[in-house]
Amino acid sequence: MGQGPLSDLKVLEFAGIGPGPFCGMLLSDLGADVVRIDRKGPGRGSKTDVTGRGRKSVAMDLKSPAAVEACLKLMETADAVFEGFRPGVMERLGLGPDVALARNPKLVFGRMTGWGQSGPYAQAAGHDMNYIAISGALSAIGTPDKPVPPLNLVGDFGGGALYLAFGLLAGVIHARSTGQGQVIDCAMSDGAASLMAMFYGMRAAGAWIDKRRANLLDGGAHFYDTYQCADGEWIALGSIEPQFYALLLEKTGINDPAFKAQMDRGQWPALHDQLAAVIASKTRDEWCAIMEGTDVCFGPVLSLEEAPRHAHNVARQTFVELDGVVQPAPAPRFSATPGAIAGPPPAIGAHSRSALEGWGFSISDIDALETAGAL
Repeated sequence: MGQGPLSDLKVLEFAGIGPGPFCGMLLSDLGADVVRIDRKGPGRGSKTDVTGRGRKSVAMDLKSPAAVEACLKLMETADAVFEGFRPGVMERLGLGPDVALARNPKLVFGRMTGWGQSGPYAQAAGHDMNYIAISGALSAIGTPDKPVPPLNLVGDFGGGALYLAFGLLAGVIHARSTGQGQVIDCAMSDGAASLMAMFYGMRAAGAWIDKRRANLLDGGAHFYDTYQCADGEWIALGSIEPQFYALLLEKTGINDPAFKAQMDRGQWPALHDQLAAVIASKTRDEWCAIMEGTDVCFGPVLSLEEAPRHAHNVARQTFVELDGVVQPAPAPRFSATPGAIAGPPPAIGAHSRSALEGWGFSISDIDALETAGAL
């Protein structure tokens, strides 16, 4: 049994890429027993496959009727299952939600796609950038010259994996109280749109315009942006509230009366240039000595190499090392039932026998699957 608030949760994961593995990692980190169905074939796994950590890997040939039946048997005892194939693939395999829910009416069946199970784009290929493009999110992020992909944080992980995990857990709560399972249609395009809720509200209120770097939170405001220091490093300033803004002016030594017009959009470009010149006069370490830990709303912009060594992250043990690989620790944190990394990323098929036995298969059942070439 895993360690964490989800230690009584059994989840079946069909191996995929991007948001699927990240969702599985989140659930495993919080104690869920996650068994991943991998495609039968060569593959040793890698310790650097961070989002694959904490699983049990069962390798199956899903073209084999025996393997399909084994998956359905696993679904009979699972609380939740999730997959990230294009719409219709699981049905063609004989593992669609109708079949699965007939075997286990309490099952929560999560479907992770970019465009969703329906709509004109449903069968089209795509990646994170494409999904967030139709949500309005990508248009709002970047420079005045062009939209810039914000890594794959907004679509894959924010709009996808987090919404899938949220949906699965909500579905399980409902199933445990009613006995009724259901299908979770989790589209990254939907999730990205949902993440934009505040900005659509601001636009409706006239507080947001459809122009990059012209708004309060997109780098348009001089008091909410990143600035380069004398040593070429960067800092992030987010001094929105009046008292925080006043402290920013105090710490930077700025006394130009023009800065009193904090919320005058027409003044932002000129004030931005002046503030940039001031920040460029000192190194990042010098600004850290002046602003770090104050109410300026300040942070040094750290690289992936630097972040794990930052004092705050060290104090909170935000990063851990597993098999020589530095990676984020489980989040969020629980006072009574803390989560933990259940183990390193598994080799493909490393638990083909033990995981099945742990989920109720007999030794003879497993032997039969091996004999049939399904396992």
